[in-house]
Amino acid sequence: MNYHNPVISGFHPDPSICRVGEDYFLVTSSFEYFPGVPLFHSKDLVHWEQIGHCLTRMEQLDLHNARTSGGIYAPTIRFHQGIFYVTMTNVSSGGNFYVTSEDPFGDWSNPVYVDHPGIDPDLLFDGDGAVYYTTSWNQGIYQSRIDVQTGKRLSDVKLLWNGTGGQYPEAPHLYRIGEWYYLLISEGGTEYGHMVTVARSQRPDGPYESCPYNPILTHRSLLKPIQATGHADLVQTSDDNWWAVFLGIRPVGYPPRHHLGRETFLAPVTWTKDGWPIIGENGMIDETMPAGSLRLQSAGSSPVRDDFIDLELAPYWNFLRSPNRDQWSLSVKESCLSLKGSAVSLNEGGAPAFVGRKQQHFTMKASAQLTFTPHQNGEEAGLTVFMNERFHYEIALTRLDGHRKIIFRRRIGSLWKIENEAPWYADTVVLTIRADQEMYAFGFSSSGQDPFWFGEGECAMLAAEVAGGFTGVLIAMYATGNGVPSASWAHFDWFDYQAIQ
Repeated sequence: MNYHNPVISGFHPDPSICRVGEDYFLVTSSFEYFPGVPLFHSKDLVHWEQIGHCLTRMEQLDLHNARTSGGIYAPTIRFHQGIFYVTMTNVSSGGNFYVTSEDPFGDWSNPVYVDHPGIDPDLLFDGDGAVYYTTSWNQGIYQSRIDVQTGKRLSDVKLLWNGTGGQYPEAPHLYRIGEWYYLLISEGGTEYGHMVTVARSQRPDGPYESCPYNPILTHRSLLKPIQATGHADLVQTSDDNWWAVFLGIRPVGYPPRHHLGRETFLAPVTWTKDGWPIIGENGMIDETMPAGSLRLQSAGSSPVRDDFIDLELAPYWNFLRSPNRDQWSLSVKESCLSLKGSAVSLNEGGAPAFVGRKQQHFTMKASAQLTFTPHQNGEEAGLTVFMNERFHYEIALTRLDGHRKIIFRRRIGSLWKIENEAPWYADTVVLTIRADQEMYAFGFSSSGQDPFWFGEGECAMLAAEVAGGFTGVLIAMYATGNGVPSASWAHFDWFDYQAIQ
């Protein structure tokens, strides 16, 4: 039996994993999006369900000053004596910290901050009660011991390893396996030169011996559909087999570019006779791979339509930076997500009225029914395909020069323009976005009618190779007053997201 990579598609980078009994829990980076740190659960390592986020409250996560691709970097999840720990870095506010929970399906604690430099923090609970905190800093991997109750550092920060010579040694994970401490890191940067390397020592603080088979995972310089493999974490199954989760990208076109973001992949781990781990087939992986001893479960179906009938948003929805509670509601109008635009537009590095979900499939269709009556010039609400504030497309209802219109606009770097506009006098419209690997198409219609296709935008223009950064594309509902607070609520009656086979 085979499984298919990626196991979590779309913008879900820097995965970290732990197992408790027969349950696996996985977290990924969230950067400038709120809530922070998506949390997933699986029984078989292949089929994952998002069960929430680790950072759901403002006192846990401040993103007001988060730049594009700022915010939360590279969490690590671990379980020790009945408690789950997730440690991470807020590069925009506060630095390194961790949160805890006895129930990962419930709430998580407020942050415990750690006075330790760097990013990509890792926790190791050693058998003698010591807790080691390891990060990437100053072109190396550094470690200290901490008091896990308080976050206080109990030792000086010590350099463990500089890696094998690749740039940006990062993403450390430290494991006690048998008599050895294994230090797993990534090098080469998180682009096409990405690789995973490993070293080991008989002491947690070194000295560390580099693996003779490094890199143990990389697709650098290989003509493969999956690229940039790295930032791995290891997990042992209940039958004593080892697996790795890691990030990768799926570039398309020529020159190759990726717009879905860095995704989560899975591969088996084998051990050499002299005790070194190797990920995949001699450090390489494929889209289709044998499941081996994994007992695959039935795949759950993802919801296609959200009618906004619940009291809370589903976990796949994201706000851009710290949301203003006055700008969104599930109760202003029954069974609707209502957004009220602020002065902040999509072209600024702030927090517009914005609720989006990650694009997880190259070929897909997203639609939403919008009821909106713009009363003042500049008021606008619609759907956006959003990479960051300098790279996005949108179709929207607005008021321009006193007239109600539907518009299609493109923003590519310093260039932006309304490419198409038409009068629209009704209060309700269905907006549709259709995508394949190359193009987005934007359309509108009355309810129950086929879309009138109104504009197009190239996927490549939203790729990280063009737009920069560490995130991926989101499909979002939004509203804005474009410089002044909006006087009108925009009501989204439903939102559909459907993969097209």
